[in-house]
Amino acid sequence: MDYILDLLKNLAQTKIIHSLIVIIVSFIIYRFIVHFFMKSEKNSSINKRLNKKSKTYIRLIHSIIRYIFVILTLLIVLQINGINVSSMLAGVGIASAIIGLAVQDALKDIIRGFNILSDEYFSVGDVVEYKNVTGKVTELGLRTTKIKDIATENIVSIANRNIEEIQIVSDSLFVKFPMPYEVPVDKAEKVINSILEKISEVTDVEEVKYLGVSELADSSIQYLLKIVCSPDRRLQVRRDSYGCILRILAKNHIEVPYNQIDVHQK
Repeated sequence: MDYILDLLKNLAQTKIIHSLIVIIVSFIIYRFIVHFFMKSEKNSSINKRLNKKSKTYIRLIHSIIRYIFVILTLLIVLQINGINVSSMLAGVGIASAIIGLAVQDALKDIIRGFNILSDEYFSVGDVVEYKNVTGKVTELGLRTTKIKDIATENIVSIANRNIEEIQIVSDSLFVKFPMPYEVPVDKAEKVINSILEKISEVTDVEEVKYLGVSELADSSIQYLLKIVCSPDRRLQVRRDSYGCILRILAKNHIEVPYNQIDVHQK
């Protein structure tokens, strides 16, 4: 029993208990604030666009608060354990130039994170394209933006300094398909009317429109359709649309043309 009391006394003297109390209290306060933000996001009942903006602000503020709590808790724990935080902060100015060079990319990310909000580049819920990845924005943080790839459902993190390379995907999907030169344009457009009717029945398709002849290719005439759908459903809508096109062409006894090579022997 005396050993346990001595151990507790030593712990108190080394400030470990006080440090643990600070960490626990800080964590509890942080979790309470996070719960408040999550509840606010869940109960948001504004129109669609405003709702996406509010989610973006809420998640960015959440990210900022996380950094603030970690820094403040660390400073308090250091002060409790006898480290003069004021002197340490004063000495930071000497090393700031060296540290600045090391963290300049991080600073760019943070600045661009605020630019994303102020200039409304995109919001949480928007579908964006970055390099070869198309995905929905799920989180906007101080340093990174996270998107969920709509093709693979993988989560991709993008440094905020790369926002110039990010494009917002529109709700317009352009589908091009071929028909043989042997099929007159008038007959082809009658078949296309049937294709439009079929595609309009596809789930998530809001509107479908025939735009005309797109290209005179080597072995076919290319026709172009414009389909309006939710950006995060465009891959499935494209697949379903091509299925409709193939079925209607087969029903009208029209073969999909493909490149052929004629070999002549002497």
